[in-house]
Amino acid sequence: MKALLYGVRPGPTPIPDTENHLLRGLAQTPMRLVDRDDPGFLLPDWVVTRPRLTGICGSDAKQVFMDWGDVASPDNPMKAFFSLPQVLGHEVVADVVALGPEAKGLEVGDRVVLNPWLSCAPRGVSPICPACERGDFSLCASFATGPIAPGIHIGTSSDASGGYAELMPAHDSQLFKVPDSVPDELAVFADPFAVSLHSVTRHPPPPGGKVMVYGAGALGTCATAILRGLYPDVDVLVVARFESQAELARKLGATVIGHEPASAVIEQAAAWSGGVLRASDGLPMAYPGGIDVVYDTIGKRETFEVGTRVLKARGTLVKAGVHGPTYWEDTPLYFKEISMVGSNAFGFEEVEGVRRHGIEHYLELVADGRVDLGSMLTHTFSLDDWRDAFTALATQDQSGAIKVAFDFRGNRVQ
Repeated sequence: MKALLYGVRPGPTPIPDTENHLLRGLAQTPMRLVDRDDPGFLLPDWVVTRPRLTGICGSDAKQVFMDWGDVASPDNPMKAFFSLPQVLGHEVVADVVALGPEAKGLEVGDRVVLNPWLSCAPRGVSPICPACERGDFSLCASFATGPIAPGIHIGTSSDASGGYAELMPAHDSQLFKVPDSVPDELAVFADPFAVSLHSVTRHPPPPGGKVMVYGAGALGTCATAILRGLYPDVDVLVVARFESQAELARKLGATVIGHEPASAVIEQAAAWSGGVLRASDGLPMAYPGGIDVVYDTIGKRETFEVGTRVLKARGTLVKAGVHGPTYWEDTPLYFKEISMVGSNAFGFEEVEGVRRHGIEHYLELVADGRVDLGSMLTHTFSLDDWRDAFTALATQDQSGAIKVAFDFRGNRVQ
């Protein structure tokens, strides 16, 4: 099968003469399109699928662009939970093409979406850990345990290859059947939607409150759709970098402001929320602030500094975005007694009193017409054109890309 393999010697590609560091990183990325043996069953209850659409996650893109942030971190503890080389890709809609001898609940031909977490059950670990018993699969204790190479989810383990390939293995428990009424172009958002659902439902806004969604990529757009769909009495402000993102956020019912300069973001957010600005030699701070929760889908120094400045005292900053380590001015964090909390992926979530897997919630909400992310998939490419796919993401100001995916069906959108 064809597969994009990461963690290998890169092909000879000229480094472009550009200030765009993402394009320079792409030219040097240690990834190549290769021919690999077709995957088998990693354990008897695994299956093999054929991807139809595989979205490019922001975390995958950062890895491919080698966009590690401003501060080098040789002590990153996540290194213990990855293995190379690896085939990336975990936002996957696929068809089941082969069943392991002990696989249950699936048939060849089923159209499915992937829950990628390589938790206890996929790894054959028994008894399962307390986190898996609770349905908190992203907090599993077994990411480096069992016969499968270390990896937190499919696409980060050298054994469990991901959806940037013509075939992909998965455990029977990781696959959810897609209703006939949900097209591939919506099903492919199951993973990023569940990520944002986890961040919002674990740290919900108060009734009638005001929230800010920092960032309007896939995670930010999903968060906005969730807030408008599940918390209709809450006012939503979105900080968007590109006009294509801003247009979609407005379509979803949010107020939108630009992302720079930081002082303008603070001033506009304070004016929108009723915060009172206090001037200083640097960035101003709203005190009292007017925003109850900031859902930060970026996770950089600039977004932390702005978010804490516009929040109410004892408000909540939810770090849902992944970026490199950073230093930042955190005085507002203690002064306003702000809660800064991390939000890691998804598992079982409670929505309107019903507790079930986040992907199941998404598929039901789409089937019921309560969530429509159809405009978010802006570009698709063949696997052969992988450099073009990542170039679209590296040049969003020109391409208008929001979500980019690899399309194995032969249907291209560019």
